[in-house]
Amino acid sequence: MTTLRLPTGPAGTRILGLGSSQPARVVTNHDLTKVMDTSDEWIRERVGIAERRFGSKEDTVVSMAVDAGGKAITAAGLTPSDVDTVLVATCTSTAPIPNAAAQVADLIGVKEAGGFDVNAACAGFCYALASASDMVRSGSAGRVLVIGSEKLTDVVDPVDRSTAIIFADGAGAAVVGPSDTPGIGPVAWGTAGDLVDMIGMREGKYIYQEGQSVYRWATTKIAPIALQALELAGLAPSDVDVLVPHQANLRIVEAIAKKLRKEGAREDMEVADDIVTSGNTSSASIPMAMDHMRAAGRIHSGDVALLIGFGAGLSYAGQVVICP
Repeated sequence: MTTLRLPTGPAGTRILGLGSSQPARVVTNHDLTKVMDTSDEWIRERVGIAERRFGSKEDTVVSMAVDAGGKAITAAGLTPSDVDTVLVATCTSTAPIPNAAAQVADLIGVKEAGGFDVNAACAGFCYALASASDMVRSGSAGRVLVIGSEKLTDVVDPVDRSTAIIFADGAGAAVVGPSDTPGIGPVAWGTAGDLVDMIGMREGKYIYQEGQSVYRWATTKIAPIALQALELAGLAPSDVDVLVPHQANLRIVEAIAKKLRKEGAREDMEVADDIVTSGNTSSASIPMAMDHMRAAGRIHSGDVALLIGFGAGLSYAGQVVICP
């Protein structure tokens, strides 16, 4: 009987560095009132957004991913040659072929990299992070660059009040590498494919969502998934220092935090609110929020962070990580 040799990996993995990128153009709620029937008060009350970033023609899924990924590698104290795999989570690539990961890897300088794209919409970064962690632990990869990058303005009707006030552009990245002690917990993930019609593409061109239905689903189903991720990691809600949900809507973020506090999470738990100034950037929102919180001194190395992504599919995923 032939026996195959399998690689072996480290005991655990962790995030080694973070990076993010946003277009230069800031679009305020007041700016949107010039092109649609809305108001600053109406937008803040319903989704909690004050401003967001819209990309130019030069800002693409690939270019923003390159910028965020390069920053994450530098933050990790590494060079591109130290990375051997690149994963790009995105649902807004202009074409399925070629994939973004191969282009990003080459432009950053990660040569001959293993690379592929992940499309789990707003849960994409968490899906890619879990995949990267398992690849490193199995010995299939040494260090993996994980990027969420979206140019949602390419797929949003600019005068559709239900979507144009919410979605924006940007990228966030993390480097995943080996660790003697676990720094990325097991993933709790799944899909609700029977609800797939809640979020989709209209005529293959513009994104749509049934806002109230998505809100009810997220505020009902996501907190239990977050608790499941904690249980898988052997932790309690009181162990969480930082909660980083997908930045879909400030009301959803606050509802998830409230439910976790009812289950024992601390009142001083930091809660990501990047939605206020960045809008909803789908798969980019979690790593971008983490990087912004790190820069602002709201999270620190060694903090226990609970990440939870959710969105079209309907897909969801959560895991506990130790902040770099």
